[in-house]
Amino acid sequence: TEMYNIVALQVNKYAQQLKGERGYSAIGAVVGATYPAQAEILRKVMPHSIFLVPGYGAQGGNAKDLTNCFNKDGYGAIVNSSRGIIFAYEKYREPEKFAEHARNATKSMIKDINTALNKCNKLPQKWKDLTIP
Repeated sequence: TEMYNIVALQVNKYAQQLKGERGYSAIGAVVGATYPAQAEILRKVMPHSIFLVPGYGAQGGNAKDLTNCFNKDGYGAIVNSSRGIIFAYEKYREPEKFAEHARNATKSMIKDINTALNKCNKLPQKWKDLTIP
């Protein structure tokens, strides 16, 4: 048994004791987007834990890679993309438009992740018609 499985079993043990009304626990886990096969296993072991998912974008993880971090209902994961958003202006060499480029990078990330979730039938129904201003 891999060490991450042993840790996941312990996390799940504690998570079971602290589930909220929507079925998620106050006990979560950090699960990298660049390890999709392990994320699939970890999601099954820790169905009640919210995953903080680093690694999307600049670190090499893509939207398809991180879909395993979400439960079947499309919830349960918070995706982080610090560099991809903070430094989006560098791609255009326009530091004076920092906010605009950060906003566009965020919108692009949301669309990318929602498209990937939709392809694997995990996009929550109420998000399907969501428009991002």
